[in-house]
Amino acid sequence: MKLAEIHHVSLVVHDLEKTKAFYSGKLQLPELKRPPFNFPGAWYAIGEQQLHLIEADTVTQQRKPNDRINSRQEHVAFRVESYEDTLVFLQQQDVPFIEKKNSKSGFRQIFCNDPDGNTLEFMTL
Repeated sequence: MKLAEIHHVSLVVHDLEKTKAFYSGKLQLPELKRPPFNFPGAWYAIGEQQLHLIEADTVTQQRKPNDRINSRQEHVAFRVESYEDTLVFLQQQDVPFIEKKNSKSGFRQIFCNDPDGNTLEFMTL
C-alpha cells in the first residue's frame, strides 16, 4: 500500500450552526456542496484537502467546549503560507490562540480551539 495524501479530516461537533459560523465566518473557509446524508454536517475546502464536520448529539471526545488550548492533545494541523499573516488574521477575528514561534518540532506553530474544543494548528516550516 502506498498512501498518496490525506483527503479529509472529520470532526464531531455539538452545534453545527455555531461551528459553521466559526469555520465559515471567522476562519473564512469555503464551504463545499455536501451529499444528502441523513445526518447534519458541513464540508470545507482546504487546498486540495477537505475538512468535514459531523453534528452528533453526544460528542465522543473527552474535552468540552472552551477547554484551554492544549497543543499536546489530538489536533488537526494546517500548513499556512505566512505565520505573521495568520497571527494578524486570528487577532482580527478575535480567535484566542497560543503560539510556539520556536517549537522544538522545527515548525512555527499557532494553536486555537473551535467552539467544540477541537484543537487546530496553523504551521509553517
